[in-house]
Amino acid sequence: MSNARVLPLLQPEVEPCCPPLTERPLTADEAERTAKMFKALGDPVRLRLFSAVASHEAGEACVCDISDVGVSQPTVSHHLKKLKEAGLLSSERRGTWVYYRVEPAVLAAMGQLLTTAAA
Repeated sequence: MSNARVLPLLQPEVEPCCPPLTERPLTADEAERTAKMFKALGDPVRLRLFSAVASHEAGEACVCDISDVGVSQPTVSHHLKKLKEAGLLSSERRGTWVYYRVEPAVLAAMGQLLTTAAA
């Protein structure tokens, strides 16, 4: 018999990086935050890693499941670190493996940025 119980995941409060681009010009701070996200995604390997995590079953992926992107393991770690620094991924160590997830609020904020302003 198992004493394991499922705990609810806490969703951190993530505010959108900025309003939709069609709503108003970005402030300097908003542009800085947004550029950091897009710069991180501007590398094909990082974009593949981000996509692998975002599309993985259960919304999170073990680094062991996503590291086959054509570069060495240290390079994968470097790219995952850059995605974390840009606020695109979060991680949790479980034993010897690290699991990565894209917070739903991050995807929502990125999607909001590229949509048109409400009428």
